Amino acid sequence: MPLRVRQRCHAALTALAALATAALCVAQPAAAAPAADVWNEAGSDRADPLTESQGLASVEVPAGSPNRYTGIGTIPLGLAARGWNHVGDPDASHEGHYVEPYQRDDGDTKMFRLQTPDGRWSEYVHTLAPGEARNNSWVAISPDGRWMLAGEWGTMDRLLVFPTPGANPVTSPSADIPLVATVRLDRPVRDVQGCDFSDATTLLCSSDDPEGSLFGITKPLLRVDLSAAPTGAGDVTGRVTALRRLPLRSACSGSFEVEGVDYDRRTGTLRVIVLSPGFCVLTDSKTYRFTRG
Repeated sequence: MPLRVRQRCHAALTALAALATAALCVAQPAAAAPAADVWNEAGSDRADPLTESQGLASVEVPAGSPNRYTGIGTIPLGLAARGWNHVGDPDASHEGHYVEPYQRDDGDTKMFRLQTPDGRWSEYVHTLAPGEARNNSWVAISPDGRWMLAGEWGTMDRLLVFPTPGANPVTSPSADIPLVATVRLDRPVRDVQGCDFSDATTLLCSSDDPEGSLFGITKPLLRVDLSAAPTGAGDVTGRVTALRRLPLRSACSGSFEVEGVDYDRRTGTLRVIVLSPGFCVLTDSKTYRFTRG
């Protein structure tokens, strides 16, 4: 969708989230980042506002595959014509199953679009469970490839668990893809735009939180330590830690927007998209690279 429309949508959702948060108890103090998990900036690349503005994923299969990006300019016209007008942060399994999350402005469904390692595309639709938000901001595929986490916009105390389309034998394009479990977070997170597994029980997540009341910083990089690897057998818990504030640098002043995240296990490189304010979204939006050090 056009940037101004998306910003208005995010502003409205943020206002609702703020009202909900105000009704809760005072936010807990920020947890200190473990000394061994420090992520240092290692460079950046320009992020195109049309085709690289929502999310990114490194793809291992087929060998030599380029990194993938999503944005308003990557939504196929046929999908947009059917109402799927927003694509979030994608992910790819180690075996090459690539999944993009889609949402629409109406109805009671969200959609996961799969490309298999041989290049074929298919669509997996999920009917919203009671209390589930329509937003479909990101997906993160577990290292074993069978399970997929997804996230909702706003202030949330959970992540959603689905079987991975195509890679899990219980899924089919002709059947509703079920919500099988949740990750129960030990503290709320706000406006998470992307998560990726760094190992079987650790997630790295980018948050567009503009307030800073949850962790003492705005626009944080978060780590979620899971009590167990997610499966369809039941809920797991997640301990949330703020690791650092993400870079906010531009020739323009105003509100930045943190977008998707990718962790490439082959190189140990973490990448996060940050869109610049105002006119500078066209000129100096960046995909920042980080290494653990």
